[in-house]
Amino acid sequence: MSLFFQGQPSRKRPERVDDLIDAALMARIGQLDVVSRKIFTGKIQGERRSKRRGQSVEFADFRPYVHGDDLRFIDWNIFGRLDRLFLKIFLEEEDLSLVIAIDISASMDWGDPNKMVFAQRLAMALGYIGLVNHNRVTVAAFGGEGGLQKISNLRGRRKTAEMGKWILNLQSGGTGTFEDSMKALALARQGRGVMVVVSDFLLKEGYEKGLRYVAGRGYDLWCMQTLSPQEIDPSAHGLVGDWRLTDAEDRDEAEVTASPGLVEQYRANLGAWCAGLRDFAIRRSIMHMVVDTSTEVDALLLEYLRQRGLVR
Repeated sequence: MSLFFQGQPSRKRPERVDDLIDAALMARIGQLDVVSRKIFTGKIQGERRSKRRGQSVEFADFRPYVHGDDLRFIDWNIFGRLDRLFLKIFLEEEDLSLVIAIDISASMDWGDPNKMVFAQRLAMALGYIGLVNHNRVTVAAFGGEGGLQKISNLRGRRKTAEMGKWILNLQSGGTGTFEDSMKALALARQGRGVMVVVSDFLLKEGYEKGLRYVAGRGYDLWCMQTLSPQEIDPSAHGLVGDWRLTDAEDRDEAEVTASPGLVEQYRANLGAWCAGLRDFAIRRSIMHMVVDTSTEVDALLLEYLRQRGLVR
């Protein structure tokens, strides 16, 4: 997309799971839990406590008996005192699915800090939170070779290393489209829960069709728009003078002179693009955040995402 400056990718990559998430970060986020803004009905009883009233072990309230209610849940002690039938109501433990979809297209392999590395670290941290809380975790990658890639139905802390190795092995660049990947995720949905899409959303084909596939399909959807400091403010990072810019994905080239006026126009275009995504998201009850890759992952989770309600 000609609105955005592209350059040569930064190639430094994490090599070990500890490079994605170390013991100190695990300790800091280990007490967090993923939260859905919606009340979901899980297919199985799991580790997730919901507001749905069902047949679990924790008492919630009473209500008057009506014809057809299950007689097993009548409180006979109250009947003995009041000669009226009341039904016990319980809070139900509910299974929650956490899907983390990260963009590994060529445009993500750029910036300092690198956008793809940031996405890998964020996916690892969110996935770890899901695992330790016994949520059903799926990590997917789109925009790479061969279309959508994913590792599914991970549960429990013991799956941390397996998830980490899978994330480490991801390679950037490919021909998979955002629309096809989101369609595949929507069709493969198992249960309901939270989906977090981590991408720069700098998509020439647009993001609208892809997001429509996963919005309102049982997911509490979050769009984490990940941009590098150089993209947010290129003039502050040495983009002055004459440049030949190459699009990282389709290799389109443009020769530009980075004058103050051009940089200001770029900022306006980028702001309009982000505002358009935000407005699209608001109309569909999707949460949208612009995230600078210079943000520390623990600060993002413990401060910003806690305040926005993704974790608690």
